[in-house]
Amino acid sequence: MSNNTIITIGRQYGSGGKAIGEQLSKELGIPFYDKELIALAAEKSGMSADLLKEVDERASNSLLYSLSTGMVNLHTGTGPTLYNLPMNDRLFIVQADLIKQFAKEGPCVIVGRCADYILRENPDLVRVFIHAELEKRIQRATTEYGISPEKAEDTVHKIDKKRASYYNYYSSRKWGHLENYDLCINSGLIGIDGAVKLIRQFVELKEGLGR
Repeated sequence: MSNNTIITIGRQYGSGGKAIGEQLSKELGIPFYDKELIALAAEKSGMSADLLKEVDERASNSLLYSLSTGMVNLHTGTGPTLYNLPMNDRLFIVQADLIKQFAKEGPCVIVGRCADYILRENPDLVRVFIHAELEKRIQRATTEYGISPEKAEDTVHKIDKKRASYYNYYSSRKWGHLENYDLCINSGLIGIDGAVKLIRQFVELKEGLGR
């Protein structure tokens, strides 16, 4: 990869989005950020990493009001009442600041956390969404994530709903809608390796057009 391409990955639960992102970062030799953002956000803000894990990718109901009244500056992640906000909003603001910092430092892969929206003005951005058939996602949830077969389908639906609520709230866009992404991939059809290969080909084509 010759340019400073930032690859963001939105994903349905059980579609293998994290595995795709990890393999992609290894093959390209660039940093990968997913759960790592929680530890980094805790270090940056002084908040408890355990508490942040509980609210990761969960929406609250106060940030939009705070932004509209100027109480919090989302672009700088600062404001006089930042630490009076719910933990969800505080985590989002700190993570957004970190995501922007990583994008300035060079190419990387970022999973979830509205990264595609946060970096929407970055010309080097490639926005990917990974999906798969429900049956394939249930199978992955049981065989790789350790979810019991009795609870797998319900877990898939609940986590997808949580991710959609988070994305829709903080971005004011619709999670999973085609117009929000550059490339949508059915990992249930082509597998993890196929998805990684397709993303790499897409990035190469985009970088080639920019020369």
